[in-house]
Amino acid sequence: MGHNATWKVLEDLMIEIRKKGAIIPANILNDLRSAKLMIKISESEGSRGETELKVEEYLGNVETHLLTEAQKTLNPEIIDAWLRRIDEANFQCETCGETAPKENKFITGVPRDQKWVRVEPNGNLSAEMIKQLAVKSNLMVNPQKDGRLVVYGQQDNLKTFVKKMSTEVAKK
Repeated sequence: MGHNATWKVLEDLMIEIRKKGAIIPANILNDLRSAKLMIKISESEGSRGETELKVEEYLGNVETHLLTEAQKTLNPEIIDAWLRRIDEANFQCETCGETAPKENKFITGVPRDQKWVRVEPNGNLSAEMIKQLAVKSNLMVNPQKDGRLVVYGQQDNLKTFVKKMSTEVAKK
C-alpha cells in the first residue's frame, strides 16, 4: 500500500483546492498530519497492524472531505484526474516506486471485494441523509460506534455517491 504516495497526492489536492478559495477545517488538517506521523511509525520495525489501519482511516477522512470540496471548485475532468492519481497512489509499492498488485482491504462487515468510504455526518449532511444517498446509489451502510458510517459497494457506485454528497453539501 502506498501510504506515502497517497498522502502526497492528498496534500497536493488540498493545496490546489485551497488556491481556489476553499477553507480546510482544522480536523482535516489534523488528520493529514496524524496520517503522516502514523506512516512514519508504521515504517519502523514491528509497528504494522493497527497503525496501518489508523493511517487508512485518517487518509480516508481526508480524501472524502477533499473530494467533496473539489466538487465545489474544480471541473469534473480535473476531479477524475485527481481520482486516478489517488487510485494509483493507493497501490504503489513503497520500496520500489512501482505499482504493486491490488490488495484486498478488510473492514469488519465489508466484503473483501467491495470498495468503501468512511463518512462522518455533520451539520450539512445528517446520518439519515447519508443513508438515503447511499441506498439511491446501490450501496450498503454500516454505522460505527464513533458515529461515522462505512458506506460500501462497487467503485462506480461509490463515485456516484461522493458526487451526490458533494451536490447536497453545495446546496446548503
